[in-house]
This record gives sequence, C-alpha cells and structure tokens, in this order.
Amino acid sequence: MTKLDQYLEAAVRDNTRQSYASAIRHFEIDWGGFLPATADSIARYLAHHAETHSVNTLQQRLAALAQWHIEQGFPDPTKAPVVRKTFRGIRALHLSQEKQAKPLLFDQIEQVAQRLNNAVLDARRRCNRGDELRHLRDRSFLLLGFWRGFRGDELTRLLVEHVEVVPGQGMICYFPISKGDRQNEGSTFRAPALSRLCPVDAFVTWITAAQLTQGPAYRGIDRWGHVSDRGLHSDSVIPLLRAMLGEAAIPDADCYSAHSLRRGFASWATSNGWDLKTLMEYVGWKNVQSAIRYIDAGDPFARHRIESQIQSTLVDDAARPRKLR
Repeated sequence: MTKLDQYLEAAVRDNTRQSYASAIRHFEIDWGGFLPATADSIARYLAHHAETHSVNTLQQRLAALAQWHIEQGFPDPTKAPVVRKTFRGIRALHLSQEKQAKPLLFDQIEQVAQRLNNAVLDARRRCNRGDELRHLRDRSFLLLGFWRGFRGDELTRLLVEHVEVVPGQGMICYFPISKGDRQNEGSTFRAPALSRLCPVDAFVTWITAAQLTQGPAYRGIDRWGHVSDRGLHSDSVIPLLRAMLGEAAIPDADCYSAHSLRRGFASWATSNGWDLKTLMEYVGWKNVQSAIRYIDAGDPFARHRIESQIQSTLVDDAARPRKLR
C-alpha cells in the first residue's frame, strides 16, 4: 500500500467503510445486481426492498452505491431522475416514525449500580475473580456512559492511556477519532467526580483491579478471570447492557439499546434545568437536531405544567374580591 493509499483509507472511518462494503455485497450478491449499475436497476432494487427495509437503510445503500461508482470513475447513477423519483415515492408511501432508544432513567441507573455493588461483594466472598472483574467493569461502563452521555461504541473505543484522572475533581477522556469530529482533530470529554454513583471512582477501581495500564479500557473477561487484550466489540454492547438491566430486575430490559445511556442522561439533564446550549456543549452535539432527538421531556404530556397553571388560576380566582350585587 502506497502512502497515498494509506491517506485515502484513513479519510474514511472504519464503520463507514464496513457499512458501505456490506451495502455493495447486498446489491451484488443478495439481490443479484451488476456493477457498474444502471439507474433503472437501482430503481428496481429500491422498489424490491421498499417494504422490507427502512427509508434510512435504503438511503445508506444509495450512498454506498454512489460512492462505489465515484471511486471507480463511473458516472453516479443514483442521481438519475428515475432513482430520485422512486426514492421520493418510497418515502411518501412507507414513511414511518423513527424508533428511538428507550432512555435509562436516573432511578434505574441507581438500581443497577446498587445491584452491581452487591454482586461485587458476593463475588469476593466466593473468591470468584472472574465475576468480580465483570461486575466492576460493568459498573464503570454504566456510570461513565450515563454521566458523560457516551454512545456504546465510544466506550468500546476508549483507551486507558487516553484517560487522565484528576483526584477529587474528575477525569478527562480523549478520543483521536469520534463521530462528530469531521476534521479528525480529536475530541476531549470531561467526566465529574461525584459524591454518589461516581464514574471516576468506578473507572479507577475497575482498571486497578484489572491491572490495565494501556489499551482498551473495557474488555472481555473469561470465566477464570483472565482479561482479554482486545476491547469489547460494539455489537456486544446491547447484550451486555440488557443483561445488566435484566439482572437488576429492570422491566422491559430488551427495549434498551446502546443509545439508552445517552438518552437517559439528556433527559435527566433537561429535567434538572440544563438549557439546550449547555447540554449540547457537554455531550458534544454540533447541531440542535441531533440534540432534540435524544431529549425526553420530564413531563412529556405537559400534565404537571398545565395542572400547576390550573391550580394557580383557581387560587387567583379565589383571592379576587367579588362584587356585591
């Protein structure tokens, strides 16, 4: 591989490269399309999968096909009128509400963390190092993910050498590459030291017990307590999180996903008076639309707000002097 090839490859993120490669395989192998493709074949491909794939998935497939043609020096057939019109028709007939991750609420975080604390003590009594390490890892994963509003994939990419702990104050997490960092300048996030449910104490306790000094912060652990050299795979985050919730008796544990920690923190923050600008700066959102998608209002039906206004009106009416007839 030449230097030029290395720079070109580095310009595209690994997850984007993988998703685009998967889309091309789906078009060629699963559907039986030919590359380079014609506009008519792509329109037929969209129509064939309109009822089984979401609009977002089809849009990603189009982006992958467009990128393939551009890189190979062919005209981009996805810009043809027949493809654009087909896609508009699919959006009109198959538009559905975007599914969002269920937020993990503060009380639920507290419940899961307490269960993990108890599990750590029980594992120590049984001299089961594997279980002890798993519970310590899971507690750190949960608390850092919630209080920093991290996505699951961000936690799997966090490196120990990129974390700086400031005793009594907090910790600094550095990511050389992150989703919102389009210029690859690196992103820094600060997590606070707290009096309870502290993400800093949980992180230090975990890496100290696991004797980690560099490499992925969150890793697999076998039954004998051996910590893997590799970090957790992003696909393992959802099963890991749901297992934690299920063991803590959180209802509907299977309804939560890797984004539940971020949505939970965003909902907690807005319910406790954080304005949107402050929340965006803390989490790292670059635009309002991204932030709004994650926020669940503390009073989603506005019931408490309306009730308080009704009661206020009743009090004012009762206090107002009545005219004698």
